[in-house]
Amino acid sequence: MIRPMALLSLILLASTAAEEMPPAVATFSIVAADPTTGEIGVAVQSRFLAVGAVVPWAKAGVGAIATQAWANTTYGPRGLELLSRGKSPKEVLAALTGEDEGREQRQVGIVNSTGESIAFTGANCMAFAGALHGKNYSVQGNILAGRGVVEAMAKSFEESSGSTKELAQRLIDALQAGQDAGGDRRGMQSAALLVVRKDAGYSAFNDRYRDLRVDDHEQPIKELQRLYELHKKLFPSPEATKPDSGPTPDRGRRDTDDCSAPAGIKPNGSAP
Repeated sequence: MIRPMALLSLILLASTAAEEMPPAVATFSIVAADPTTGEIGVAVQSRFLAVGAVVPWAKAGVGAIATQAWANTTYGPRGLELLSRGKSPKEVLAALTGEDEGREQRQVGIVNSTGESIAFTGANCMAFAGALHGKNYSVQGNILAGRGVVEAMAKSFEESSGSTKELAQRLIDALQAGQDAGGDRRGMQSAALLVVRKDAGYSAFNDRYRDLRVDDHEQPIKELQRLYELHKKLFPSPEATKPDSGPTPDRGRRDTDDCSAPAGIKPNGSAP
C-alpha cells in the first residue's frame, strides 16, 4: 500500500513535470508551393496564443515546413538547411525525426520548391491527428474535430490549382475550409500566414512577400483574411514591394467597408 506522504510526493512530482512541459501547439496547417510563381508558404490556425511564432518556416527557392503538436522548433531551420542542400522532403523528414527522441509527440509537414511533399504524425499526438499530402502541398493537424478537417483543406487547395488566386489566398482558403469542417476541437485563437518569394520582401531586401500574424482573436482566420486584403492594397504584387515602384492611388488607403484597420497607416502606404 502506498503511504499518504508517498502518494502526495508522486502527485507533486507529476504536477511539476506537467508544469515544466510547454503547451502543445495543437493546430491545423498547410505548407504549399507554387512552382509557376516561385512562391512557397505556410498557413496555420490554432487554439494557442501566437501560433505564428512557432509553426511556420519557409525559405524562398527552398521550401516550407510546419512543425506542431509538441513542436520541435529546430525542425524549421534544420529542415530548410537540409532542403537547401538538395535533400528530398522524405530524406529531410527521416533526418529530423531519426534524431529526435520525442518524435512520437511531433507533427510536421514539409514541401520543397518543386512541390515534393511529405508529412509525419507521431503516434502520441492527440486525436484526431493526421495529414494528407500531394503534389505541391501537405496539410496536417492534431486535436481536430475529425479527419474531415484535413480532407477539406486538401480539397480546397487542389480545387484552386490553376486559378488566378495568389498562393497566399489559396492557403487562407484552405484554413477556412478546415475550420468549416470543424477545425481544432478546442476552438480558435490565433493564425498566421507566411509566403516567401525571391526578392519580394519589403524594398526587395528579403524574401518575405506575405508575413502576417493574428496572435489572439475570436475569429483569427477571418482577421487573417482582413489583414491579407489590407496588405494587398499596400503591396498588390511582388513588383510593388520594390523601392522604385511608387505608391498607387489606393495604396495604404483604409476601406471602412471591408478592410478597416487601426489608425497608424501612412498616407501613401509606402513606409513604416
